[in-house]
Amino acid sequence: MTPIKLIIADDHELFRNGLNELLKKYDDVQVVALVEDGNVLFQELEKHTDVAMVLLDITMPNMDGFEVLNTLKNRNSQVKPIVISMHDEGNYIASCAKNGAYSYLLKNTDQEELIKTIRIVNDGKKYFHPQIAEKMINYMSEQSVSENLLSNKEKEVLGLIAKGLTTKEIAKQLFVSSRTIETHRANIIKKLEAKNTAELIKKATEINLI
Repeated sequence: MTPIKLIIADDHELFRNGLNELLKKYDDVQVVALVEDGNVLFQELEKHTDVAMVLLDITMPNMDGFEVLNTLKNRNSQVKPIVISMHDEGNYIASCAKNGAYSYLLKNTDQEELIKTIRIVNDGKKYFHPQIAEKMINYMSEQSVSENLLSNKEKEVLGLIAKGLTTKEIAKQLFVSSRTIETHRANIIKKLEAKNTAELIKKATEINLI
């Protein structure tokens, strides 16, 4: 049986070495290289043209995981990326999935889940654990709601409020009256259920409106 050849890309030496040792238990997996950033990863991929997948950290120097995903996607690479990260936020998961990740695992994932994921992805299938999928879906649902929450003009005004512009300055920049901007501001505060400008900006940031 031909082993699944993969590369581990993570800037923490202890983690990538530990992962390598763990995978030595499985006869159907062969780690061909350990790298600390995306630049070295692509150098190794040029040497090892039969690599099936990469176990990829997001936070790395020089070229991070997001850049690696985008590059693999733009090159129409056959290498299947599995992200292994400490970040469990929905925006990270959704962004990775959107940019071609075949799976997303947390660094505290147990070895049974890891090897299961590697084998599923090797068959050409994408796999996201139900808890990971739920975080991604919740984030995407919030995004959908936030996108339709404000009108385009209200989003424009909100962006200028976030930059610290006064009502008068915003009115001048948008060629409207101060009263119009005050109306927009009041509507935005009402829609986001904020008590003041500081809370408005905080809530808008939380739902990625700014």
